[in-house]
Amino acid sequence: MTSMTSTAEYPTSPATKPRRRPLLRRLKALPPWSLLAVGALAGGLAGGAYGALTPPAYSATAYVVAVPSAESDPQSALGFAQAYGRIATQLAVLGDAQVWAGVPVRTLRDSVRSATSPDAPMVSLTATSTRADLATDMANAVSRSVIEYAKDTKGATHIELLQFSRAVKPTEPSSAPPALTGLVGASAGGLLGGLALLARPRPTAVGAARPVAVPGPATAADTEGQP
Repeated sequence: MTSMTSTAEYPTSPATKPRRRPLLRRLKALPPWSLLAVGALAGGLAGGAYGALTPPAYSATAYVVAVPSAESDPQSALGFAQAYGRIATQLAVLGDAQVWAGVPVRTLRDSVRSATSPDAPMVSLTATSTRADLATDMANAVSRSVIEYAKDTKGATHIELLQFSRAVKPTEPSSAPPALTGLVGASAGGLLGGLALLARPRPTAVGAARPVAVPGPATAADTEGQP
């Protein structure tokens, strides 16, 4: 003889309802300024890691000056200095510089920057590389190349470019140290933490009194039929 046992289903009591995660409650219990601290700490660590992992960069600068001939004037030299500064990183000038520097033209175009002055007929050529000696070689090679280019057009421009200062090998990197990148990252992280603090929903006070609805004035239609 087989006995049958019936099972009864009981309603789930409120005590068995899933509770909130303890981590979420702890996060909500943190003070508001913790967002600023977390943002600054995360940004500082990210900035410091970027500065430590990025190879240092070295910069070397060479200067050339435009000199007018007897058939020209200083104002023309100033204008041609501006023009030579614009074409210093073009293929027509960098063709010879790649041979003297020992790097391809693409590397020279990505690594060398030219700058001119509105007051002096001078062109500065700055090369940047992870190697200090290569940065020096590239800056001197481009300055030599632009001087040779100016010699070929001297008969028409009556302007000559001369070496004003050769690039010297840098002793310190020009890139930011890890301490500075960490400080910048901490500032950016603190700013983001402050924005998150302003955007976070603010908790309402427990047991705050709700506004009581005040009935509006009765209209004429409502008062009709009343004694």
